[in-house]
Order: sequence, then structure tokens, then C-alpha cells
Amino acid sequence: MRTTGLSRQLALSLSGMVLGVMLLLHAGFYLFYAIVMRVNPALVSPTVDSWPPTPSEWALIATLTVLGLFLAVNTALRLSRRILQPLNSVAEGARQLARGDLSVRASTEDRSLGEAVGLVDDFNSMAERLERMTRELVTWNAAIAHELRTPVTILRGRLQGLAEGVFEPDEALFRSLLAQVEGLSRLIDDLRTLSLADSGHLSLHRTRVDMAAEIRAIVDLVAPDLRAAGLEVQLALEAGPLHCDAARLRQVVLALLENARRHASPGPLWISTTHLNAEFVLRVEDAGPGISAELAAHIFEAFVRGEESRSRQSGGTGLGLAVVRAIVQAHHGRVACQPGAHGGSCFSVSLPDAPDEEAAPA
Repeated sequence: MRTTGLSRQLALSLSGMVLGVMLLLHAGFYLFYAIVMRVNPALVSPTVDSWPPTPSEWALIATLTVLGLFLAVNTALRLSRRILQPLNSVAEGARQLARGDLSVRASTEDRSLGEAVGLVDDFNSMAERLERMTRELVTWNAAIAHELRTPVTILRGRLQGLAEGVFEPDEALFRSLLAQVEGLSRLIDDLRTLSLADSGHLSLHRTRVDMAAEIRAIVDLVAPDLRAAGLEVQLALEAGPLHCDAARLRQVVLALLENARRHASPGPLWISTTHLNAEFVLRVEDAGPGISAELAAHIFEAFVRGEESRSRQSGGTGLGLAVVRAIVQAHHGRVACQPGAHGGSCFSVSLPDAPDEEAAPA
């Protein structure tokens, strides 16, 4: 709906009021003299040079003045109610917001006042965002505590057992403890990346990189783990330079491959890259079991897992894909999860192939 500015509304209302008063005066004087001159001319000044108004003329002036004031006051009251209603609603909402009621929303009955409507909408957007951030903060705190509890409990139990002589110190135990520490380190790094991205301070160090060569190197690095999970990597990589942060994109590729290793069914894993219309596209597609449309809509949110992952049998913190989205968005790109052509899921990353000059920070 198109709204009219407050200044225009004021101009129209005041102009209408002045015009109405002027028409009232002109019509009132015209009718008065037209009737009096026919009925009783003695009620008006007898000569042109007689300047003092007669009592009947004073009565006319007083009557028209009262009517003009009534018109002006009525117009002012109507306009002030239209202006003050949304302002009072925002003020009351701000007071409730300060008291901790984040569900409060302002309202306006008249959406013809553009600035007032904008103020109400901005306030509601702010309140909604505060409510969402508070809700997400509670969820994040609970999720982080949940993620930290397991490795910390394992570390404390093993170390206490070592200190009390319950466990014999051997290589297997130390490797187990090291794995828990590495898991904590990854969790901390992922949380730091997401925190920087949310605050707009995720820095990028862009260079011209051949992502095809980078992906081949990463696949060679994790090939033993992928083979152990029953995945057969099939590469279709188009060579070509990309202006990006190579370290961050390596993190993206590793997260996508790790996600496939944990959740994809044994079988082929297709990894492809293309350069099309000044855009770099990376696709990682598995052969199953696929992701439901409901889960796919939230798969890149932090701590989101499929039902099969909630028992922790497949591991993971639920942050890997959230980190992928944060890094891709920092590159001003897009990330998506769609059904694949082979019955599984296809994760796609699209990045603009920006020029050599540094792009604006995300």
C-alpha cells in the first residue's frame, strides 16, 4: 500500500482548513447581506462612510469567528489523533520493551501517514529481532552446554581415572583424550567463526586461487576416511582461478565432505565445479538417503541435525553447515541444499567471481 508523507498530510489538512474558513467567511457575508438587504436594510451600516459595524454585523462576525474556530479545532484534533495514535503506541511499546516484554508490538489504525507507519514498522522489526535474538541466545546457550558436556565429562573421567590409578596410561587412552580435545578445539573454532560472521567481522583474505587444485588436494587428504565410510569420490572439476579466501573455502569443502562422510549412504560421492557467467559453483552430491524438505529449509542453521543424528552415533556438533553458510555469505555467495539427481542430497555453493580489488566486508 502506498503511503502519504506526514508533511503532505499536514499541508493538505491545513490548506483544507484555511480554505474551509475562507469559504465560510465569504459565503456567510454574502448570504447575510443578500438576506438583510431584502428584509431590513436598516440592520447594516446606512452609508459607505459609516465604518463602525452595526450590532447585527458584530453578531455575524462573532458567529463566523466561532464557526471558523470550531472548524480549525476539529481539524486539528482529528489530525493530532491520527499522528499521536501510532506515536503513543510506539512509546507504550518501548516502555513495555524496557520492562522485558519482548512480545510487544506497536500498531497504527491509519496507514496513510508514511513516516508514522515507517516508525511503527521499524519498531516492530526491532522488537521482533530482539525477541528472536533472545530466543536464539537461550537455544545457543543450551546447545553449547550440551555439546561441551560430553567431551568435558569424558576428559574429566579419564583424567581422574589416570590420577587415581584406575586406568593404565597407554597410547590408546592418550589418543582417545586427544580426540576429545580436538573435538573441543573444532567446536570453539566453529563458534568463533559464527560469532564473527554474526557481528559482521569475519575477515577475508582474498587471492586468485585455482579451486579445482585445492579441492583435489583436500579430497586426497580425506580420501582414507571417505573410503572407510564406503564413499567413492567422483570428481568433475573445471579448472580456473577464483578470487576468494582460499583458507575459508577449504574449510567449506572440508565441512561438506565431513557432512557426507557422517550422513551419506555408502556409494558414489559426486564433486563438481563450474565457472558460469562470472560465477563459481561447487556441488557435492551423494546417493542417499536424502534430506526431507522440512529439514533442508533449516539445514544451514546452527545445531540443526536430522533425526538420525540426534543420538550422536554419527557424531558432529551441528555447526559445520552453519559455518559453511557464514563463510559463503561473507563471500557474497549463496548456499543451498536440494534433492540430488541420484536419490540423495546435493549441496551447492555459488560464489561471485569478483575482480581482484577487495570486495566490501560482509
